[in-house]
Amino acid sequence: MKVFMPRAAYEDSLMHITFTDDAPVFDGSSLTVRFNARVDGEPVGCAITAEALEDHFGADSPLEDVLIRAYERGRARIRSVCAEALDQNGGESVILHSGLFRVEGMDQDRRAH
Repeated sequence: MKVFMPRAAYEDSLMHITFTDDAPVFDGSSLTVRFNARVDGEPVGCAITAEALEDHFGADSPLEDVLIRAYERGRARIRSVCAEALDQNGGESVILHSGLFRVEGMDQDRRAH
């Protein structure tokens, strides 16, 4: 049996991926929470959907304050999955959807058999 051991998603990246400490911003027109990354020193806009925050981080409504709190609770995991997505797409802007948190290798709670 092969067991998946979680790791920081961006440890093996050839790009230098960091995240700013700017406060996340709610975007009501797209029902996302936006945040910023830096890839090789260049700013990259990123976002996570309300659905992902509801499915994986305990948000119980699409209200701004509820989604921001859910983002804050899940910040480390969100950044890890985001860094993996940035690494896979060459450092382009990403929107994290719910299904991405269920992808093997991106979800810390999943085990491969």
